[in-house]
Amino acid sequence: MDSKLNAFLERADAVLARIEPLLPAIRQPVDWDRSLAARWQREGRTGYLMPLDVSLQMRLSDLIGVDQQRDQLGRNTKQFLDGLPANHALLWGSRGTGKSSLIRALLAEYASHGLRLIEIERDHLADLPRVVEALQGLEQRFVLFCDDLSFEAGEGDYRVLKSVLDGSLEQAPENVLLYATSNRRHLVPEKESDNENWKHVDGELHPSEAVEDKIALSDRFGLWLSFYPFTQEHFLSVVEHWIGVLAGKAGLQWERNEALDILAVRWATGRGNRNGRCAYQFARYWVGLKLLEQPND
Repeated sequence: MDSKLNAFLERADAVLARIEPLLPAIRQPVDWDRSLAARWQREGRTGYLMPLDVSLQMRLSDLIGVDQQRDQLGRNTKQFLDGLPANHALLWGSRGTGKSSLIRALLAEYASHGLRLIEIERDHLADLPRVVEALQGLEQRFVLFCDDLSFEAGEGDYRVLKSVLDGSLEQAPENVLLYATSNRRHLVPEKESDNENWKHVDGELHPSEAVEDKIALSDRFGLWLSFYPFTQEHFLSVVEHWIGVLAGKAGLQWERNEALDILAVRWATGRGNRNGRCAYQFARYWVGLKLLEQPND
């Protein structure tokens, strides 16, 4: 009898050894008292929240030249944290102009007030109801952050997303908001052919269904914030700010002059863009170069 039992147990162990790698790992709930941010990670047909070790170095004061957008989103977030009515927000506009940085800076500003950030990819937004359900009843306040929310021509995913957003956002608990960034105001490409069916009927204007369908997706967000390309003066102001921050940390003495401005403008021209990301990259290049040129003691 013992030999049969041992044989059975050995076979059971062998079967379990084959099956175990196929089973999802047991995930511990996120400790939101210790974790300030997480990312929704897809796993098979389900998913889980993976805690993130985030940097809080980016502050709202580091965002130069976007005062109006910063103040509007800051007020909306403060309303949210105070339990007052607040809107889901869409930040749209030119790349590198501070859209994502603004949302991350809000976490640094308001983490001590209970704000937490959850990153969710565009391709995982179908899991939004599961994410929202996992956050319901928690004492913290959560901003779901979807970076670069946009769709290419021919993609029908935006119609699926629209229905998901309808259900998830309208029924979202009071401790959840969605903030998204996009390079497009309406999240999808707009073509001239979309307007071909505009017509008047008895004096009433009937827009084409294609236009209405596309605009309806971005209408799910109550707050729209626009970010525009930097002027040269704006770009140089951001360069000056970041050089000041980086040079201050390194103990580097410096002053802004015409030669520095010319070098920064050439840097931006060579990259074909003039934005906050480019300004930060130039500041790192210039400060690093000056530190390298210093004589070793």
